[in-house]
Amino acid sequence: MDDHYASPIECHGLIGDLQTAALVAQDGSIDWFCAPRFDSPSVFAGLLDPGRGGQCRLRADRDDAVTRQLYLPGTAILITRTMTPEGVGEVLDFMPVTGDEPTDRHRIVRIMRVVRGRGRFIFDCSPAFDYARAATTVELRGPGAVFTGGGQSLTLHPVGGEMLDRFERIDGGVRLVLDASEGAAGGVILETGPATQPRAVAMEELWQLYDQTRDYWRSWAAQSKYTGRWREQVERSAITLKLLTHAPTGAPIAAATAGLPELVGGERNWDYRYTWIRDGSLAVHALVGLGYGGEAEAFLNWLRTRITSGRPRIMYRVDGDADLPELDLPHLCGYRDSRPVRIGNDANGQLQLDIFGEAMDAVYRGYRSGLRPAYDGWVRLAEGIDWLCGVWDQPDDGIWESRSGRHDNTYGRVMCWVAFDRAIRVARALGLPADLPCWTASRDAVYQQVMTRGWNEAAQTFTQHYDTDVVDAALLYMPIVGFISPEDPRWRSTLRAIDEHLVSDSLVYRYDPLKSPDGLAGAEGTFSMCTFWYVDALTRTGRVDDAQLTFEKMLTYSNHVGLYAEEIGPTGEQLGNFPQAFSHLGLINAAIRLDKALG
Repeated sequence: MDDHYASPIECHGLIGDLQTAALVAQDGSIDWFCAPRFDSPSVFAGLLDPGRGGQCRLRADRDDAVTRQLYLPGTAILITRTMTPEGVGEVLDFMPVTGDEPTDRHRIVRIMRVVRGRGRFIFDCSPAFDYARAATTVELRGPGAVFTGGGQSLTLHPVGGEMLDRFERIDGGVRLVLDASEGAAGGVILETGPATQPRAVAMEELWQLYDQTRDYWRSWAAQSKYTGRWREQVERSAITLKLLTHAPTGAPIAAATAGLPELVGGERNWDYRYTWIRDGSLAVHALVGLGYGGEAEAFLNWLRTRITSGRPRIMYRVDGDADLPELDLPHLCGYRDSRPVRIGNDANGQLQLDIFGEAMDAVYRGYRSGLRPAYDGWVRLAEGIDWLCGVWDQPDDGIWESRSGRHDNTYGRVMCWVAFDRAIRVARALGLPADLPCWTASRDAVYQQVMTRGWNEAAQTFTQHYDTDVVDAALLYMPIVGFISPEDPRWRSTLRAIDEHLVSDSLVYRYDPLKSPDGLAGAEGTFSMCTFWYVDALTRTGRVDDAQLTFEKMLTYSNHVGLYAEEIGPTGEQLGNFPQAFSHLGLINAAIRLDKALG
């Protein structure tokens, strides 16, 4: 397991148990897994360094094997099919759902079965705990093995039966040979938590776990009220958002991974395993649109303890901890030699005033769907809006977390307007205590400022910030939140400017780093969330044919199981952390809006 490169980002599927998740490549390798939480140190990080990072691979013992991967429909169970001249085998990978109570015990189940002919398969497991910083001890016990290191442990429980030979030591791990004919099945359970005595597991137990996991996901997926044209894609995006949500707290993370590059070989390699107020708030729109009120309510409960008097952080750990020191891991070579590999995120200290707008819009959408804020939660939200009244008119770091300094960002001002507007609407509708004169005056002042200083008369467009004439894809959100009518001549002119400067064959860049220096070297790909915002904006502006073509084109850029990273590269490759919640919630919202327009 010392390949020079791990499988490409887009060659992976996601499995999870609602407290953590793993990426499984088409070659049968688990290349990413952290435990006991999404943001915990890694057990397998071969995606960032196939030689040192650790992997768990279940593959055919042939070089000419052909693999295909799919999800069991309506579930988070991943099926990897391996075809050789001797026969066809399948690996079923899944994680039994852990529930709403935090636990250190997480299980990855890997079922191997031969469905045609016969086959010989090799199971290799070499974890590298704590991002490969901890020494790993391997101990063969009974029928299985136990790995320990850095305060973590992993126990392998093999399935007994005719396919089981025995574990043997290999460099840095263990190997199990599976040799069987048509109809035979076997596999292993990988279990984190306190080290336990390995046991030979009955095949019936694995199939029971399989049935329970299948039934959970199909029951959850059936709750969706979406019946539109893109049901398969919307369902996969919804399941992905659910997989990226920490069930005990209701907090969704931005992506399952850390350190994956926005440009291969570049330095834009961030840790996205945290909960952004912005991303989580925007997810409420998608969840409510699909009918998942419980998930929306859980996040709103988490949110109300973050937005209060004083400046909130832009991101937190799933448990609400705001301490996210950014560290480099120089011993890891990085995905395709992209360095530095980072964990933690220093952008947490930035001032991004737009988060109040996304948060209050989420509260408003929750109220519209019957999720009335409790008194204590409303008091904290109102304190946050009172604080915003005194600070909205100052430069901030902006939505894209630029490291080039602060500006009077137009999107940030627009979202301050949204914060005041939605807070006023909720307070009036529910008769809640509020400083309405202050909130109303602030809302109107923001609006006037954006319409005068955010608009560039010479360029005939709204601009990224007040001291430039360049556009930014975040402006696409202006008609979506109702700041400006999609029929307004200023908006139509702005959309034409975005068409000209940021759109590449339907794909949308966030901004042009050459014209808007962001303090980082290199370029980046097109931003998938912005492309879905573009679909929404085109739809609202009446360019429905353009919107539908753009949306259909965007669907061709998903990977083989319908997943998206943060960005799309020049030749269609996935870039950035994976899978990205932003991209999938954007797909859901765009599909709902476009379906409505198409009738």
